[in-house]
Amino acid sequence: MADELQAALRAGPFHVALRAAVGARGLTLERLRHRLGQRGLHVGVSTLSYWQQGLRRPEREESLRAVRALEDILDLPPRSLIGLLGPPKPRGRAPGVAYSTLFRPAQVVAAMLDELDAVADDRRLHIAVMYESLRIGPDRSLTARETTQVVQAHEEGADRYIMIYRGDAGCDVDRVTVAALEDCRVGRVTRDGATATVVAELLFDRALRVGDTHVLRYEIADLSGAESCFYERGFRFPAGQYVLRVAFDPAELPVRIHRFARRGPGGDELTASELTLNSQHAVHLMAAALQPGLVGIRWAWP
Repeated sequence: MADELQAALRAGPFHVALRAAVGARGLTLERLRHRLGQRGLHVGVSTLSYWQQGLRRPEREESLRAVRALEDILDLPPRSLIGLLGPPKPRGRAPGVAYSTLFRPAQVVAAMLDELDAVADDRRLHIAVMYESLRIGPDRSLTARETTQVVQAHEEGADRYIMIYRGDAGCDVDRVTVAALEDCRVGRVTRDGATATVVAELLFDRALRVGDTHVLRYEIADLSGAESCFYERGFRFPAGQYVLRVAFDPAELPVRIHRFARRGPGGDELTASELTLNSQHAVHLMAAALQPGLVGIRWAWP
């Protein structure tokens, strides 16, 4: 085992050397997580597992601090693991916008994503197609949102989609549930009541190769009963096609409905056009070749 470890530290790659070092020291990933936590470094067992399988690489500053701590915990020479990482991988997609462009307050969303080790996860996947169907109940609240989407991997090892939900004013995040319907399963979920935000992992059954596509379907149910008057979807990166359908209960119908697009929350609407309810009391929008920003539907109640 010592010879294997020394060879791995000399030749790499990083995940092979890390796996060899963990095996040589006989420590479990849970024990490593605990030892890192004692140093004020919070890294999940799943993240450590991804690192040693080569499914993800540490790139954020906190992750690099954890790698340096692992060198000490695993009794390795200084920079023996860090040196195997090399420069950050280039990202194979068009430039996007910062979270601060789409979310207020951005630091809350960033902290929630960091809790899931997912600050830059959306860089790994391109949204090729997304279809969302919303149901507005007789109490004017958004009762359910079902989403079907096709994503394509820009990086080797992408194995999850990070879902962000922002409830209406008065939303009780403890009453918001996330359900996996097809070709995914729900992983960790984090909630922030002050901003009515829920962030969840939707895990795939395998790690994607570059160019692979994956279809997933999931549903969010919000039983808060908070009145809803608009819904918008934010895109940090260019995306393919987006369809949004909103269906209203016939017992309570809005008087005016518009589709809109804007660069960020609170910003001026770049486009706006009126929509008309069909016989099923629903409206929809379709957008293609989307650029970073927000697109959605708003309505006014009598």
